[in-house]
Amino acid sequence: MVRELLLVTALFLVYKFGRLFANGHELRAFHNADRIWDAERWVHLPGEGSVQALLMHGEPLVRGANTYYAAVHFPATIAFLAWLYWRRPEHYLWSRRILALLTAAALALHLLMPLAPPRMLDATGLVDTARVYGPSVYGTTPATDSMANQFAAMPSLHFGWALMVAIGLIVATRTRLRWLWLLHPALTLLVIVGTANHYWFDALAAAGLLGVALAVVRTPGTGSATPGPLLRAAAGRPAEVLR
Repeated sequence: MVRELLLVTALFLVYKFGRLFANGHELRAFHNADRIWDAERWVHLPGEGSVQALLMHGEPLVRGANTYYAAVHFPATIAFLAWLYWRRPEHYLWSRRILALLTAAALALHLLMPLAPPRMLDATGLVDTARVYGPSVYGTTPATDSMANQFAAMPSLHFGWALMVAIGLIVATRTRLRWLWLLHPALTLLVIVGTANHYWFDALAAAGLLGVALAVVRTPGTGSATPGPLLRAAAGRPAEVLR
């Protein structure tokens, strides 16, 4: 388990350092942001401001959204993978591969298309809720932020990972209530848009990349495969309760 946690953490760190490597393209990032904003209006997507208005009804609500954005993303994914590792080894390997492909594709898109988030774009009229109300995971000066590349809005891995967590748990379990896991990506979508950290298109891009990854990697239970070490280790375990 320690080895697997180190592997997942290493993948995350590679992604984070890769995003930092993509820094330094502010002019392109703002130009792309203008194009994305105009494209969303051209296809008549609802304005991100309508979602933010819901959060701005009370300070506790907007602070809660900022906290969800800052604190749930990575821990929820780790908890998801840890549960699969112990309870559904075959689904763990499948989910880990999907997340690795999604993250690699996201990094490539960040490098190819730097994008300023809507909170930085004057045309949106949106509030940077994390900066105004807190908590915030970003530096106050985006161009010199040493912790994160703030010009890597597309795709949104917050949404992509949340959607994969929901899909993975739905596929790996058999309870009638398993579809409620879709509330996690739904809430994540409202949070990333309402806090002005992402455009609708960022979530759509993440969903598209995830769809490609799901099509490429074989779903557990389809076809034949030689059991790996995790499956052989799980062979002697008692029957699972959550089917």
